[in-house]
Amino acid sequence: MRKSLYFCGCLMVLVSGCSFKTTAPTLQDEALVLSLQEQNERFEMLSHTENFDELLVLFLQNCAAPLTQKVYANVCEQALHVNDAKAFFKNSFELKKIQPNEQRSMLTGYYEPLLHGSLKKTERFKYPVYGKPKDLVMIVGENDKKMRGRSVKGKMMPYFTREEIGKRKLNAEVLCYVDDKIDLFFMEVQGSGRVELENGNVIFIGYADSNGHAYKSLGREMINRGIFNSVEEVSLQSIRAWLIAHPSQIDTLLNTNPSYVFFRRMDQRATGSLGLVLTPERSVAVDRAHIPLGSLLVVKSESPNYNVEKFVFAQDTGGAIKGPNRADMFMGYGERAQWIAGELKAPLELWIMQPKF
Repeated sequence: MRKSLYFCGCLMVLVSGCSFKTTAPTLQDEALVLSLQEQNERFEMLSHTENFDELLVLFLQNCAAPLTQKVYANVCEQALHVNDAKAFFKNSFELKKIQPNEQRSMLTGYYEPLLHGSLKKTERFKYPVYGKPKDLVMIVGENDKKMRGRSVKGKMMPYFTREEIGKRKLNAEVLCYVDDKIDLFFMEVQGSGRVELENGNVIFIGYADSNGHAYKSLGREMINRGIFNSVEEVSLQSIRAWLIAHPSQIDTLLNTNPSYVFFRRMDQRATGSLGLVLTPERSVAVDRAHIPLGSLLVVKSESPNYNVEKFVFAQDTGGAIKGPNRADMFMGYGERAQWIAGELKAPLELWIMQPKF
């Protein structure tokens, strides 16, 4: 009897030892599951029209930039060995919504303009496209802020403003001369362009540096002066049309923007601050104080002339692009690109793809 009881006792221990212990899920577990579900749903929602094979090719090109390697070192390595492009982007990144600050959330556009010029100054081609001046000095101040100026008797002075540059001959190479000061101004705003010479040859022009003065919006100035009644009336096309109709006021208005851009000859078409050739409707300019260059982003925007919901790359910067929820979409080259870029001012939602490892 004692043996039988002993055996039953051992059997109960064995049975109880082999049973599974169940515990209720914690709030953290439930939050994690909910978060993963939301991530997957958001990814599917934002990528339902995406061409992931094309995106993977562009991502690998983006990884060629040293700044991208700082953001996505491990992911760039993994991207070399991908069989399923969609699964790679879905499983390697976490979508994080970029929240706006007090600055306006907005998507605008820019393009690669075509100017007409000559390597020699003539009656028609008389507006110089300057290279970086030899007397332009840059120093790095607090918080790695870069300041530009000129040295006068050992003292750092602000560099010449746009108005001052227009009244003097700079100590700088003239890359070429163009026939339209308005187009030249817009090329500065775009940051790059093409110049078709008299013999039919085309030279590529890219950003080299600036005079260090803060960019001031010409469109905003024209609103302040009562020329336009609202932001909605302002576009590249409307600004250009008004200036052409009022030639005596061109210099006065252009000079309200003291910033001035210097250029350099390029061997390739439009190139961004990341050092890579820009891809139409895949490359955006951002404020690098909020978004690291090289980042993979998702933009969503709707407007009467342009709707977009796609993955893009932060490959450029711009003087007018300020704030975390602000992007400038590169539209490419040609009449369509110019028209859309000139009109685009639309509300923006922005997500950044953060690496999981």
